[in-house]
Amino acid sequence: MFAVFRKPKTFKLRALHSQKKFGVAGRSCQEVLKKGCLHLQLPVAGSRLCLYEDGTELTGDYFWSVPDNSELVLLTSGQTWQGYVSDISGFLSAFHRPSAGLIQAARQLLSDERAPLRQKLLADLLHTISENIAAETRAEDPPWFEGLESRFQSKSGYLRYSCESRIRSYLREVNSYAPTVGEEAQGEYTRIVDLMCQKLRTVQYNGSYFDRGARAGLRLCTPEGWFCCQGPFDVDSCASKHSINPYGNRESRVLFSTWNLDHIIEKKRTVVPALAEAVTERDGREVAWEYFYSLLFTSENLKLVHIACHKKTTHKLSCDPHRIYKLPTKSKRRRPARKCQ
Repeated sequence: MFAVFRKPKTFKLRALHSQKKFGVAGRSCQEVLKKGCLHLQLPVAGSRLCLYEDGTELTGDYFWSVPDNSELVLLTSGQTWQGYVSDISGFLSAFHRPSAGLIQAARQLLSDERAPLRQKLLADLLHTISENIAAETRAEDPPWFEGLESRFQSKSGYLRYSCESRIRSYLREVNSYAPTVGEEAQGEYTRIVDLMCQKLRTVQYNGSYFDRGARAGLRLCTPEGWFCCQGPFDVDSCASKHSINPYGNRESRVLFSTWNLDHIIEKKRTVVPALAEAVTERDGREVAWEYFYSLLFTSENLKLVHIACHKKTTHKLSCDPHRIYKLPTKSKRRRPARKCQ
């Protein structure tokens, strides 16, 4: 009976499947419903109001406990609403062929959203449906190349360059270790580093690992450009199932730069010092530099991992002592010449 003396409650109201919202105020559920139906030109009979957030129907008893400026959906007879997940479900059903209208609708929802969880869901959704994975050239997807030098004209070309840059940085680290090697062994150490460099040049610094156009076995992604996290160094797979397609849009490209090519047997702590030690203590033996090459620069010892799966603790793994030096070649014993009978 005292409801008439209360200040009218305000709401944001919209019809089902409409992104347009308007403000409405009232002192009862029925008053808000009537005003909404009048504005939207819908019949009052059979209509009802529910919360956009979770689909709870607005009734007389519940009316005054709902916060001001809550978002409502006006439903007519036969219509249902399960909450904001209904909007997301609608988007999900159109994922295989997202239209410009779908993307615009998602952006509109996001611009009006304030709840952090729903902002995250909508932002992730928009991020996914805005991807232009099939496009390859700068002309086909200009936003993807934003911030990159003009010399990069294809996505595969840039990502190949990105991988090559990582491998080149590993080579520089190996080379910079030379001054710590004893004088007598420095020449041999430098010779081995030169051999590694020559081999890397022949395989273009393994840039194919990030190139979706490379042959299977030479790349770490699917033909569409999807990469999966291979998990921390001490497990066989990623428990979180991290995946990314840096070919999709600019944001994915930038995020992919935070993924690591992690050495299972650590480069700085283990592999490079072991190489230097092998050269110093070779004592006439031939260092199996190809083994160290595989540990430093190839997927034999490299795992592609999401930043959350990159454990920076000491791996406590060592090189295989049986593979550090090449086995001496056995000279074939000559058979005695057969005498003519």
